[in-house]
This record gives sequence, structure tokens and C-alpha cells, in this order.
Amino acid sequence: MSEQSDAAFEVIQSRGVTDGVDVAFILGTGLGNMADAVENPVSIPYADLPGFPELTVSGHDGNLVIGKQEGVNVAYMQGRSHYYERGQPNCMEVPLETLALLGAQIVVLTAAVGSLNADFYPGNLMLVTDHINLNGMNPLIGAKGDGGFVSMVDAYDQRLQRRFKRATLSSGVNIREGVYMWFSGPTFETPSEVKMARMLGADVVGMSIVPEVILARRIGLRAAAVVIVANFGAGFQGGNPSHSETRQVAAQGAITLKRLIRGFLRIKEAEPQ
Repeated sequence: MSEQSDAAFEVIQSRGVTDGVDVAFILGTGLGNMADAVENPVSIPYADLPGFPELTVSGHDGNLVIGKQEGVNVAYMQGRSHYYERGQPNCMEVPLETLALLGAQIVVLTAAVGSLNADFYPGNLMLVTDHINLNGMNPLIGAKGDGGFVSMVDAYDQRLQRRFKRATLSSGVNIREGVYMWFSGPTFETPSEVKMARMLGADVVGMSIVPEVILARRIGLRAAAVVIVANFGAGFQGGNPSHSETRQVAAQGAITLKRLIRGFLRIKEAEPQ
């Protein structure tokens, strides 16, 4: 762990957080109000936490919210930093390390995405089963020694996927499953890039999640990702995405995602076999 993550951990403890964290959530564009469900929350601005990102994109509130939800100790990061903001694929390294220091073993990533699948409509939820990264960028580039050679088999934890599927039954939420393809942004994909992504087997495209999954995997956090379809990809089904549309549809989808998260937290996870 870095000196910055140690320092951020000390700040959090100084704000009265003593119980630690079991499950952490990183909230994407327009999803900050997901943290409203936390009981007796302790909210700390990123600006007070060494190594946490300075957010530059609208739709990201920039607070770490810690408390209880459904009897579980949780932490919500209201917003993330993206590669395209500063050209740093490891920009979420310190926050993830800090969550691990707080005791989190599970991190759930959320985001708004563009659909490449005719059956995935705006407002639908999708459970990410795998990803494609052809950017040529990786948050572990430059890692010392052998620290960058991280296996990405089951990067999206199978047990957590099963837990989310069980949660759909109790919460009455439908969820799709599919592959996420990471583009660097900040521009949206071209129609030709969308065609390529579909040919390669992607169901959705987005500008986040992938670096965080890689970093989480390296430090031993189990990761899952649930995304909200905000639009259709450029040129697909008439898609012409915009950031304002992404924020609006994501905020609407957050209502359904809240129900799913409540169901997820209520389920006691089976021990690995």
C-alpha cells in the first residue's frame, strides 16, 4: 500500500469510522444518490483524502460515504476519476487501496454505458461477465518487479455474479449479462468503432471500470460490476450518445439499481467450495 492510502485511512479513522467496511461501491455518472440509503453516514469529501481524485466531470459528487445498509458496513464512492481526465490509467489506485485498508473484501463497480446489443435498451441493467481492453493502456504498466503479472481469469467474481442473480429474484429486478469494452474517451465511439466492438463480442461500451477491476484484482479485492444502459452506441439503432443523456438515463436507472443493491446486501454469501 502507498503512503497516500495510509494517510487517507488515518483521515477516515479520525472522522469516527471505527467499524471498517465489508462492501464498497464505486458510483458512476449520475448515480451519486445511491449513497442516500446509508444509515448514520459519515461523508468525507475527496479533497480531504490524500491521493483521492479531483473530479472534473459533472455527475460525480466527490464524497466517500461510510455507514450501514441492510445491516452491512458499506462505503460508497460518489464518483470516480477516469483515464481521459489526466491520462493516468491508475488514477483510482489510492482509493481502492484505502477501501482495502478499511477492510473491504468486495468492490462493486457501477457505470452508465452504451448498448451494442439490440436486446439491451436504455434503462436496463447489465451484469458484466468479462471485458475487452484494446486501448494499449493498463494501470499496472510500470509496476515494480512481477507485480503487474495479474491473472484476469474470473476478474468479475463468479460468486458475486451468482449473488447478484439471486438478488434479482428477491428484488424483482431484471438484469442482462454481457461483455464490456473499454474505450478511453472522452469522445464517444464512432459508428465504425461500435461496429468493430460488436464484431469482437462486446455487448456494451464505456469509459471506466476496466482499470479499476485490474487494480482491485492486484490488491486482492473481489470485484463485480453492474452497469446501466444509458443509450445505444453511435450509429447502432439510431444511437447518437451525449453526456446529458447519459446523466439523465443513469439517474432514472438508479431507482432500479438501488433495489438490486438492497437485495444483494441482504443475501448471505455461500462459502466457496
